[in-house]
Amino acid sequence: MSDIWPTELRVSKDRRTLNVVFSDGAAFALAAETMRVLSPSAEVQGHGPGQKVTVPGKRYVGIKSITPTGNYAVRIGFDDGHDSGIFTWTYLRELGEQGAALFADYERELSEKGLSRDPAQRSR
Repeated sequence: MSDIWPTELRVSKDRRTLNVVFSDGAAFALAAETMRVLSPSAEVQGHGPGQKVTVPGKRYVGIKSITPTGNYAVRIGFDDGHDSGIFTWTYLRELGEQGAALFADYERELSEKGLSRDPAQRSR
């Protein structure tokens, strides 16, 4: 069992941020976009090495639901329909501590692939 344990999980009123406070006092504001594009789900991470997907167009994604999963994680549902990511306490802590660097890597991948954080415009 991990010593990392959240004492508070709170979604912001605009549904764009998950505020997490850990038992050691560390606190993080995790952007919904960051959690969505770095979701630990197989849909995003793939089923093996080299299968990770770069997910574009999620700048305005929001948090729809948070469901406890055992006593080690939460399943986060997003308003774009993605809800298969199980975010362990350890992974939430990692996103808090390393999220800025991980998100910078994601933005670099988007740029290299000619993709954008903005949702695709629908033709009328």
